[in-house]
Amino acid sequence: MDRQKARQKAVELVEQMTVEEMASQMRYDAPAIPRLQISAYNWWNEGLHGVARGGTATVFPQAIGLAAMFDEETMRSVADAVSTEGRAKYNEFQKEGDTDIYKGLTYWTPNVNIFRDPRWGRGHETYGEDPYLTSRLGVAFVKGLQGEGEHLKTAACAKHFAVHSGPEAVRHEFNATTTKRDLWETYLPAFEACVKEAKVEAVMGAYNRTNGEPCCASEELIGEILREKWKFQGHYVSDCWAIRDFHDHHHVTSSGVESSALALNRGCDLNCGCTYLCLKEAFNKHLVKKETIKKAAVRLFTTRFLLGMFEKTEYDKIPYTCVESREHLELCEKAAQESIVLLKNNGVLPLNKREVKTIGVIGPNANNRSSLDGNYHGTASRYVTILEGIQDYVGNEVRILYSQGSHLYLDKEEQLAQKDDRISEALSVTEYCDVVILCVGLDESLEGEEGDTGNAYASGDKKDLEFPQGQKRLMDAVLNTDTPVIVCNFTGSAMNLSLADEKAAAVIQAWYPGAQGGAALAKILFGEVSPSGKLPVTFYQSLDTLPAFEDYSMRGRTYRYLEEKPLYPFGYGLTYGEARVIKTEFVKQPKRTEDLIIQVMVENVSARTIRDVVQVYIQNNDSSFAPPNPVLCGFAKSDFVARKKTEVTITIPKAAFQVVNQQGEKIWDSSSSTLFIGMGGVDERSQELTGQPVKKMQIVW
Repeated sequence: MDRQKARQKAVELVEQMTVEEMASQMRYDAPAIPRLQISAYNWWNEGLHGVARGGTATVFPQAIGLAAMFDEETMRSVADAVSTEGRAKYNEFQKEGDTDIYKGLTYWTPNVNIFRDPRWGRGHETYGEDPYLTSRLGVAFVKGLQGEGEHLKTAACAKHFAVHSGPEAVRHEFNATTTKRDLWETYLPAFEACVKEAKVEAVMGAYNRTNGEPCCASEELIGEILREKWKFQGHYVSDCWAIRDFHDHHHVTSSGVESSALALNRGCDLNCGCTYLCLKEAFNKHLVKKETIKKAAVRLFTTRFLLGMFEKTEYDKIPYTCVESREHLELCEKAAQESIVLLKNNGVLPLNKREVKTIGVIGPNANNRSSLDGNYHGTASRYVTILEGIQDYVGNEVRILYSQGSHLYLDKEEQLAQKDDRISEALSVTEYCDVVILCVGLDESLEGEEGDTGNAYASGDKKDLEFPQGQKRLMDAVLNTDTPVIVCNFTGSAMNLSLADEKAAAVIQAWYPGAQGGAALAKILFGEVSPSGKLPVTFYQSLDTLPAFEDYSMRGRTYRYLEEKPLYPFGYGLTYGEARVIKTEFVKQPKRTEDLIIQVMVENVSARTIRDVVQVYIQNNDSSFAPPNPVLCGFAKSDFVARKKTEVTITIPKAAFQVVNQQGEKIWDSSSSTLFIGMGGVDERSQELTGQPVKKMQIVW
């Protein structure tokens, strides 16, 4: 059903409603209107990396892990699987008359905010720090969720609009100030791509204010940019209880009546929260007009008609048996394999079952199911931790010894014990093993959303890049033995891995790899699969050179503006083989008015087939508005056969040759540009770590 037809049906239905009935439909928990055969509908559902909070579902790697795949095709496949399971579950819930929360077709995902500071607890919900990468992956995920059928398969929602990435503790009162340049160069591109390219059905406003205006009632963000500039046709939803913040925390209004009127008049159609219960009073006090209420109701029912809620659809017969199907579980494991990033390897990996007789698996995340999940997750029927994954993989061929080593964040595991009560056992395991897998990190109880379930610290942000003290002492003890140690870090963000980088035989960033994460990691450890993940964020040496968390300027932040050498750079990740770019050429003569297509010849000089990512960075040479460091403008993930050459075609969008000036305008401002093409970043640290050559292509306009 096209939007015009759906909107016409929505208009005809809404015109039969009273003002009170229209207003009631603008709450996330919209009640039934029996006289019009409208059933109750709860708009609130989550699908960040699998259908969440609604029972059993395939639990894919957390979003930051999906980003580390650098793989648009697999990203879209994951989202398609999520929407398939979402439809299957919805079909069953409808049979049972169950219209509860987390059981609808409107998914408040993806989170396309920029992970600008490693302290942000919700950063692992995002696709990393780069606007281009986030745009490409956001578009792929939205398209996978919404499908290509006559109806929307599910409705996606790009959030949190805009300029939102912590601190969590003050988000309800915080005013994020940003320049026009940073706004349009960093914070808006992914939203623009989701709206213009993917036709995302919904956009969610953030809790904070941006440049003084509440994001859920911003004339600039909603009116000028989203509706006028980008011609957004879908509906706008508040973050949960964000409209209440207008009077309780931002103090831009004095009551729920004023807040509901302000939000609605500025274009917020749907309220996650209860403040829109005040809309009737706001209407009676002439603070909102009937036509404004009607416009919002029409937008919401347009979405419901696009989803086919009032008629039969092509998705009605998707069976419940697709939930955690073999196909989806295989995709889940594939995504986990592609997400895992190998940061260091002195040759200890891959392990050989014929040579290694005893393996120690140590650490608080070795057998911690929560370290597989991340936040906003569903419930898998089976989880495979790294301990279980290794045990399953080696069977009886290799002896596995296990020690928890430390509590995840406390000083001891047993209440009556002395501090570090598990370290002596960990050292005993180390002594008897040929190699140790040391599994450290965090989980959603230590980094996540403010006030979210299980959050050990109310804000969810990290105060620094350090591991909990008990884990630090465990790492120091184990890494100072003579046994080779492979450190596996389960976090959704950058940590201080300097000790591991110095003393470990290998270092792996596992993220929160989903329910099949242990199985995927075992196959990588033993070489059945070569690692292919790349870092979508910078791992800094320390926080010393970063601006204050509350400072939203990009100066000194992310690889684009970084002035110091990082520990591990954006785009970095090793494999078990080596693919090199040996030749590049333009498909046709570059023109500013067209996307640029280049062909890249890659040679795999190793004896094993690998999967890797060709990355293209651009420097617009003589523009004062260009970021100081080359920025990502194209990438392609591909299989590279051993001892073979493979040609890869990459499209560079013409917008890559534009820069953003101080007024936020995208302009042509460079007489020449340089493209850097390789299998990773082009910074000095990337060259140190990989020794990989980078090809350059000069373009003179």
